[in-house]
Amino acid sequence: MQEETYCGLVLAAGLSTRMQAFKPLMPLRGKTLIENTIDSILSAGAEKVVVVTGHRAGELEPILEEKYADRVIIARNEDFATTDMLTSIRIGCRRLPECDAFFLLPGDMPVVRESTFRSVISRRDAEVSVIFPTLDGYRKHPPLVDFRLVPKILEFDGEGGLRQLWKQLESIIRTVPVNDTGVWVDLDTKEDYDQCKEQYEKKR
Repeated sequence: MQEETYCGLVLAAGLSTRMQAFKPLMPLRGKTLIENTIDSILSAGAEKVVVVTGHRAGELEPILEEKYADRVIIARNEDFATTDMLTSIRIGCRRLPECDAFFLLPGDMPVVRESTFRSVISRRDAEVSVIFPTLDGYRKHPPLVDFRLVPKILEFDGEGGLRQLWKQLESIIRTVPVNDTGVWVDLDTKEDYDQCKEQYEKKR
């Protein structure tokens, strides 16, 4: 049986309004937040990571291109200031290389463990599915989305964004429990960031 291939889709187009700083380039563990996020996906065996940029894209994109070369694919949301996350997801989906499945992860979730990605992969089978890690019974990022669902994501036109689409696809959603507090950590505010640095700065 041919080994499956995986990619990542990272969302980094937002205004970072609540942080009052440009989140992707804030430092953590000797590199930027966005590098932590991308590296976590690549370390789990993803072949390529699509990063959707928007706010300050002209500053972020050259850094990603220099660091990752062809391992990162840039997809820019030109309308980042007036569109929602689903728009960025669609833009990213259109740039995804063909693969078996892809991880979906906001760029401000920099401390998900490699073991979490691998646990989610271990739940894969031949069926079309979306697989979420769970912590304390709650579904968290990053889901692993079957590539065959990309057309459904592109066509979805309902209210409620991707959460509503997941409700429609409930019959094919799978979960796997993980022991990783990193799936809770998304950095919206300076307080979130300071807490993350205090807890994870020394964990390389």
